[in-house]
Amino acid sequence: MNADDTDSLSPRERVHPTWTEPLARAASKPFGGPVGRHASVGRQWFWTPLRVVLLLAVVTLSFAWLQKSPCVQQYVDQNGVVQLDWRESRQFTAMCYSDTVPLYTAERLDKPDTFPYKTSWVDDQGKPTEHVRYMEYPVLTGVFQWVNARMAQGWTVIAQNGWLPNPMTVIVYFNITALWLALAWLVTVWAVVRLARRRVWDAALVAISPLVVVHAFTNFDTLATAFATAGMLAWARKKPVLAGVLLGLGGAAKLYPLFLLGPLLLLCWRSDKLRAGLSTLTATLVTWAAVNAPIALLYPAGWREFFRLNTERGVDPDSLYNVVAQWTDWRGFDPGLAPGQAPEVLNTVSAVLFLVCCLGIGYVALSAPTRPRLAQLAFLVVSAFLLTNKVWSPQYSLWLVPLAVLALPRWKPLLAWMAVDALVWAPRMYFYLGTDNKGLPIDWFLGAVVLRDVAVVALCVLVLREIYRPALDLVRRAGDDDPCGGFLDGAPDRRVLFRKRVAVPA
Repeated sequence: MNADDTDSLSPRERVHPTWTEPLARAASKPFGGPVGRHASVGRQWFWTPLRVVLLLAVVTLSFAWLQKSPCVQQYVDQNGVVQLDWRESRQFTAMCYSDTVPLYTAERLDKPDTFPYKTSWVDDQGKPTEHVRYMEYPVLTGVFQWVNARMAQGWTVIAQNGWLPNPMTVIVYFNITALWLALAWLVTVWAVVRLARRRVWDAALVAISPLVVVHAFTNFDTLATAFATAGMLAWARKKPVLAGVLLGLGGAAKLYPLFLLGPLLLLCWRSDKLRAGLSTLTATLVTWAAVNAPIALLYPAGWREFFRLNTERGVDPDSLYNVVAQWTDWRGFDPGLAPGQAPEVLNTVSAVLFLVCCLGIGYVALSAPTRPRLAQLAFLVVSAFLLTNKVWSPQYSLWLVPLAVLALPRWKPLLAWMAVDALVWAPRMYFYLGTDNKGLPIDWFLGAVVLRDVAVVALCVLVLREIYRPALDLVRRAGDDDPCGGFLDGAPDRRVLFRKRVAVPA
């Protein structure tokens, strides 16, 4: 069965979560309990599973906006000037912080006649750390911010004539950005519904994830998840060039969609479908280059800013390197760096650890008794990157949500991880508040980080167990081989290391 056949599945061919998941069974009790074996299923013409899951996503995204709403309030100060209400560190006490709001001015998006990567400014002027700055995001995300800023400024001009409500422009900017980010997450959910095939209701976990409530509007990462999952869907429907275009666009927004190429190519090599994989790789590289080339040629210094900052930045508070440094007397790999000097040892260690993990995942891809599913390997690779990287910004966890649901559709461990990961936000905000301002000591935050990382490692272990014991894989037990596989779905193994292929019990 191909991914194109998803819509043709009869309700009886789908997996009913109220039969298989205790959480779904318990949640169904107020609505009549689990679906009966002789129930008339699929007769409702409007409320299809896709529409129900998208409605759940809309509700969750509404809560996500409400969670950030305390940070987009305004007040009039004693001089009669309208100000954004971040008094008394409201962004931390209300736990509503979003990068979108400060970046509006920090990236000079509020200035007329500016353009990302062309416009520069000087940070720390007059200090030893003085340096020239440009837009710090990849090209697609930077231009996305600029377009939204111009739309917000246009709204303000029209609103001054009395046609529209007229809040501060930065508030309009946040709301416009949130609208597009919400639509991007809806695309993510839609793609997961299509990819889940028989287990269509697993996509509800993507729709209602606590991580969406906390981080959908923390930064701009739903753009990347939309391109990545849509790219996977295009691959599943045997459209390798379109898959490459979408992954290339995702890579121009954030780095992680490019990581999906490694598992895809390894599985193509194992199944002797490398031609299709190379088509996707080529389309990805061409698309990424086409998006980046105009900026790189016209504004090379601005284009390099993203790479420069990521090279020079130190450990992120959420990284395991910071946990070890804070809980020991260790001064890090690169003590005593001068301003602007890259932590070369840290960068090397982080890159080597990720490479080692990728080599291990490659071994798994080629040695497993049954060809792993694409989502399983993709989840392992992205998890390895986050765990070994020097930066794990909190919104990066959104990258894992659709991959985790497709790789390991077990509701209890997934919801437990999502809840733990979302709750890291609370000690993070109160740690940033500072102990002098009634905030939390850093140990609370670091402890939450460790719990999150342990939860992600535990999910990786479960995925590996199901790769080597495919009879435990709920997707394959439902009757599918690899719903995300496209050309790989049902393909025979051609190249396997050391082990004989083991058939999955029917």
